[in-house]
Amino acid sequence: MLKNSRNKISSLRLKVQTFFIILANSLFLKPLMFLPFPIMNCYSCPLAVFSCPIGTLQYFIGIGTIPFYTAGVLGSVGSLFGRLSCGWACPFGLIQDLLYKIKIPFLKKRDIPERYGIIKYIFLGIVLLAPIFMAIPLFCTICPVGTLEAGIPTILLLGLDINLFFWFKVSILIAIILMMFIFSRPFCKLFCPLGAILGLFNKISGLRLRVDDGCTKCGRCEKVCPMNIKVYERPNSSSCIRCLKCVEECKNISVERPLSKNKPDRVNDDI
Repeated sequence: MLKNSRNKISSLRLKVQTFFIILANSLFLKPLMFLPFPIMNCYSCPLAVFSCPIGTLQYFIGIGTIPFYTAGVLGSVGSLFGRLSCGWACPFGLIQDLLYKIKIPFLKKRDIPERYGIIKYIFLGIVLLAPIFMAIPLFCTICPVGTLEAGIPTILLLGLDINLFFWFKVSILIAIILMMFIFSRPFCKLFCPLGAILGLFNKISGLRLRVDDGCTKCGRCEKVCPMNIKVYERPNSSSCIRCLKCVEECKNISVERPLSKNKPDRVNDDI
């Protein structure tokens, strides 16, 4: 029963991720560009439907305007779901998941300790402060998501000249892609400013994880966690992307809905 439930959750998550990568790049839904959807998908991509929340934040800060609308969208999503969109909707997250599954003989899989997640807040600082002092969206100029989804396609489609800075951006993209073969979700763990923002809501969001008293701290949850979290110690860590792999793996971890009067859900049994 548990094995079948795991397969169902993993299958459902992959289907949802695939749906969102298609939706976010469906071209014909351009009227949705006003919405800063909480995923890393560059709005400069020729096929992009939504605006990028990080790009939007930088733009309005750069022109001296408080980005109330974007902050409100991110705050609302974070308050309800935490980093759920990172684990279930982000196209760049799906790319990382798929590349990590590829085994290359001379590249050994390694873990990034959760404590290094603090690094992404440095990049969040760049997002918030650089437009004030430099008047440019600095993170957007080096963002590997933008290089992959917008920079390279634009160069190929329009035949633009390639300068030295473009090669610098490509080198950053290549480095992060290589990391994806070795580490699980390296961009999410170390560099993503959007994940840094949404992660701040994990402990107070309307969707949280709960570890029951029956937990033996065997470490199975940490082993399957793509973010290398010791779930039995910090089930609602700011690094958690709500992928529910730990819920699949252990009967002592469940989804808690603080706003509901019902008991915590065993997602395994409900799907």
